Amino acid sequence: MRNPTFEVFSQGEEIVTGQVVDTNAAWLSQQAVAMGFTVTRHTAVGDKLEDLVQVLLDISARADCCICTGGLGPTSDDLTAEAVAKAFGLPLVFDEIAFRQIEQFFRNRNRQMPACNRKQAMLPQGSIRLANCKGTAPGFALEQGRCWFAFVPGVPSEMRHLFHEHIQTMLADRFVLQPSQLITIKTIGIGESDLQERISKIVIPPQVQLGFRAELGEVQTKLLFPGDYPQLQLENLAHQVASAIGDAVFAIDGFGHQSSDLVSVVDHLMAEKGHALAVVETISQGLLAAKMIGMPWLLSAVYEQSIATLTQRLSVKNHPDDLITTAKALAGAVQKSTGANMVLIQLTASDYYINPHDDKAVTVTSTLLADGEYKHAVRSLAGDIKRKQHQAALSSLDLLRRHLQGKEIV
Repeated sequence: MRNPTFEVFSQGEEIVTGQVVDTNAAWLSQQAVAMGFTVTRHTAVGDKLEDLVQVLLDISARADCCICTGGLGPTSDDLTAEAVAKAFGLPLVFDEIAFRQIEQFFRNRNRQMPACNRKQAMLPQGSIRLANCKGTAPGFALEQGRCWFAFVPGVPSEMRHLFHEHIQTMLADRFVLQPSQLITIKTIGIGESDLQERISKIVIPPQVQLGFRAELGEVQTKLLFPGDYPQLQLENLAHQVASAIGDAVFAIDGFGHQSSDLVSVVDHLMAEKGHALAVVETISQGLLAAKMIGMPWLLSAVYEQSIATLTQRLSVKNHPDDLITTAKALAGAVQKSTGANMVLIQLTASDYYINPHDDKAVTVTSTLLADGEYKHAVRSLAGDIKRKQHQAALSSLDLLRRHLQGKEIV
């Protein structure tokens, strides 16, 4: 079965000039994919009537469904309704109910309605009004060519309200939809090219879409399965890919549970096993503790820029040329003072702090004391200070994750 095609059409000069990030298009696409549409295109056009008209005509000939955002306001640069009228030969007709709703919106706020807001009650003839209790602009829906259109305000809260209140049900009633299933394999400490290499020998069926998404500190391998794909084969392929990737995998999303980030995975494991943790960090400058904020198993968190100051404060010997020995001494002292059964120490060479804005690589050592044993992860971090801070926090957190999951420490 072919999934119906779906497009998003965003209108507004602020969108095309980059003054506003088009979060509406991303959100609508996520909703459409979850429902079972195939999203084929995002289009953005400024406040130019002829451009709007042409894009509407193009979409009406190629898409099954399109949601258009923006251009429904009361000012002269809001041209969506006019563009629809011109593109499809539909006169604008005054909608009495829409007008009363607009008046009521102002009345509820003890404000006088400006005369220009009357424009928002002018809807294309034959369209379906989409009442908007969150703002002054009603949406509307109509069918032209092969495409069913819905037009909504560009204000995200209003757009989402109209989608949930009206459009979602209308789409489900109008289209035969079979949602695809997205499996996301989340990894840390490995790049896209390495991921591709590790799974290169796995045969991915042509009907399954393989993709990758890289973020700072995390890379996702995505498998998009058609709605009628056999569940057992789906699970087998997903686990085959995850197994080929190896211990860098910290979570697999898409099997019915909520999305998991690295912190939530660690939180679940710490709570499940009844552990208590104390943390000492240097280069991450408090970010590691901030990522675990509110976790009941985090008993203590210390940030200190200078290792010399830190060791002096905890009355342990500093070994400037041996971070691991220093980390072991610190871990023992922290465990004794806090009572935590797990201690995570993060250290880096003290000369790094001479010039914290230098992009040169630095070596970070994360040491975990758990069940009387020490485990270490050594990483070379590069980039500006904020990148190093973020990478250091995630590297230390990943050491904890690997221990809790019984994975190899690298």
